[in-house]
Amino acid sequence: MDTDLLKTFLEVSRTRHFGKAADNLYLTRSAVSFRVKQLEGILGVALFERQRNNIHPTHAGERMLVHAEAVLTAWEQAKQDVSLSLQQSVQLAIGTGPNIWDIYLKKRIHRLYQGLDGVALRTDEKPDATVARRLLDKSLDVSISLDPPKLDDLVQVAVGQLELVLVSSRQVSLEQVNELAYVKVDWGTAFNSWHAQHYHHLPVPMLHTSSADMALNYLLTQAGLAFLPLDFIQSLLADEQLFLVANASYLTRNIYATYWPQSANIAEITASIELLQECSKLR
Repeated sequence: MDTDLLKTFLEVSRTRHFGKAADNLYLTRSAVSFRVKQLEGILGVALFERQRNNIHPTHAGERMLVHAEAVLTAWEQAKQDVSLSLQQSVQLAIGTGPNIWDIYLKKRIHRLYQGLDGVALRTDEKPDATVARRLLDKSLDVSISLDPPKLDDLVQVAVGQLELVLVSSRQVSLEQVNELAYVKVDWGTAFNSWHAQHYHHLPVPMLHTSSADMALNYLLTQAGLAFLPLDFIQSLLADEQLFLVANASYLTRNIYATYWPQSANIAEITASIELLQECSKLR
């Protein structure tokens, strides 16, 4: 099967819009529509319900999402595995959600490149549920997350910490935050419980996001507030582009690396975790 058909199907599913999918894939809208029809012809089912300004997967389309992701992941793994150079005998696949990539892994990935001799790295930035599923089906060696999958056979190791603080684009106290728009960032289950208990009085969020970068960009251009990691915005606080909200408490959350202890790549997994812990000064 042409993997371009699967890539196009996934992009239309993600954007729910043929035109946006075409822009993202650098194709014409008609080319995107043609590819989707080709895939539907191969499968013999409709994958999308097409209504004006309302495109969404059919029941068959929802089921196909899992298979399309699995096929493309396996294909990328196969390409990288067979093309490893003589100096790279092992491939290590690390998966994380967009938030952990933004504020944690992308700042440390160079340390893994430098410290893992003979290892080819593959990093996947996907929704947390997808990362967890790929770890469970063993198409990932390591997942890095705030809420690791709960399974007795898996090992979870803390590799970092987040100190989540309430910051705003202007100097305000906790009693004045209703003057600002609130951006609710998804920092996992424990954060949501703590938030509901201590910060239920905050304004109704005008934006929910799983991206710290998106929340930060909003605060730097609009009057707003959000919970962000302290080390992520430390320089902006120093330059007075952002401000800590007076009288607001903070929450510390661990970041975990999760893996199968029986993995064939256990030596490389252990080495990568030690490097991440060194970066975070947890060892």
